[in-house]
Amino acid sequence: MARRGKLHYAWVVAGVTFLTLLAAAGVRATPGVLIVPLEAEFGWSRATISFAVGVNIFLYGLIGPFAAAVMDRFGLRRTMLAALALIAAGVALTPLMTQPWHLVLLWGVVVGAGSGTTALVLGATVAARWFAVRRGLVMGVLTASTATGQLVFLPLLASIAVNHGWRMVSLVVAGVAVAMIPVVALLMRDRPADIGLGPYGAEPGAMPASAAHGNPAMTALLALRDGLRSRDFWLLAGSFFICGASTNGLIGTHLIPACVDHGIPEVKGAALLAAMGIFDFIGTTVSGWLSDRWSNRGLLVWYYGLRGLSLVYLPFAFGASFYGLPLFALFYGLDWIATVPPTVRLTAQIFGASRGPIMFGWIAAAHQLGAAIAAFGAGALRSALGTYLEAFMLAGLLCLGAALMVLFIGRSERERLAAPTPAE
Repeated sequence: MARRGKLHYAWVVAGVTFLTLLAAAGVRATPGVLIVPLEAEFGWSRATISFAVGVNIFLYGLIGPFAAAVMDRFGLRRTMLAALALIAAGVALTPLMTQPWHLVLLWGVVVGAGSGTTALVLGATVAARWFAVRRGLVMGVLTASTATGQLVFLPLLASIAVNHGWRMVSLVVAGVAVAMIPVVALLMRDRPADIGLGPYGAEPGAMPASAAHGNPAMTALLALRDGLRSRDFWLLAGSFFICGASTNGLIGTHLIPACVDHGIPEVKGAALLAAMGIFDFIGTTVSGWLSDRWSNRGLLVWYYGLRGLSLVYLPFAFGASFYGLPLFALFYGLDWIATVPPTVRLTAQIFGASRGPIMFGWIAAAHQLGAAIAAFGAGALRSALGTYLEAFMLAGLLCLGAALMVLFIGRSERERLAAPTPAE
């Protein structure tokens, strides 16, 4: 432990991780700004552009469990540096594309793989490795970086796209990724033991977890094998699949184009997403605090239920009064990704703190698979039917189903959850 009154280095690591996730959030928010300009310049259909976004989101999730194993084997700093370099290269080359397959390769494959390494699993690994207490709160704040990134970047990127073109948007986002590289290189550390510390809040003399020495890919695949044998894994992954479909895939990708469809300018649509980011930052941070104290299963029931109702309301909000969309932004924004802290804690309780990040990586992969399907599916429905009504209603009904699913997590005879440990 650090001396009393001295800032524990875990908070520095958490701060660097927050900034990295913040930059990655800007990258992931960019497709919502690019859809309409790419559609206008190249004549590509919304379904074609949504396919590339879907590939990006799918890889973002698929890479997660392998990234967790790589972090365990090679360290946080080297993994984060490689990911940031890959993101910067992929985004910087985007202005040179002329064909749809260029978009799929650069934004879908290259950027998707890089951003998948700086995903929720990074926050889960930092929280598990550097904090013995306050893990829920730390995970809530790190998860909220996605909302903050959206808040910081979306209005700016939308304004740049309108005034300077989508190519300048790509260069700005690439520059942000490059700017994070020296910050990570100078300040990030892999484990508390590397600098003679224990995790924040750990008892004196507690033995830290040692670095893994096996094949990272095999470690991740063995974790998946064990997860597939667990009913609770299927419930966590299934509910998180719906979470991804109703957030990143649908609203994160298609809300701005939907606003344009209803005569709302792109910059105002981005401002609406940014406002949701404010509410989500509050909601997710509070969710992390609550997950240290209350039933995580009960929290998820409320989160999915309220999100489902807000999505069913959304199609009617476009034609409602001045307060229609702001009301949606408030209720939807408060629990956009508030589901993450309780899901992380449930995963750690079921599978153990040491294996939790890798198992959560696979659960997060289900999240991004849902997001990928929703990103493409909503675009395809819009191209076929000329409206997003069906996509929004279907997502709302799925969320209400998820609220029922999570009630059964930890109810099996073999996999009973311990009560959440109150924060010290």
